[in-house]
Amino acid sequence: MKTYFVYILKCSDGSYYTGLTNNLESRINQHNSGLNTESYTFKRRPLNLVFSQDFSDVNQAILFEKKIKKWSAKKKTALINGDHNLLQILAECRNATHYKYKPE
Repeated sequence: MKTYFVYILKCSDGSYYTGLTNNLESRINQHNSGLNTESYTFKRRPLNLVFSQDFSDVNQAILFEKKIKKWSAKKKTALINGDHNLLQILAECRNATHYKYKPE
């Protein structure tokens, strides 16, 4: 059975890069070696692996990667730090039309 990894790299400029691979060590080495000059990480090296989660189902890994790619840097930082309370707070809708903010 194959294992798939969703990972987050912290770039030298402080931004985050999220990816998916079935060989984490090799993929990190590819990012840091700068093989693709057009990639997001090329000009942001060196890169540090700050989070990874393994999956046995590639579809679950793809869904998780897509989900966290849309997250803010604050939310990604909470995930990286394992701060599940902050992650929950940041996930709450703060839109004025949300049901929590409608008068009863």
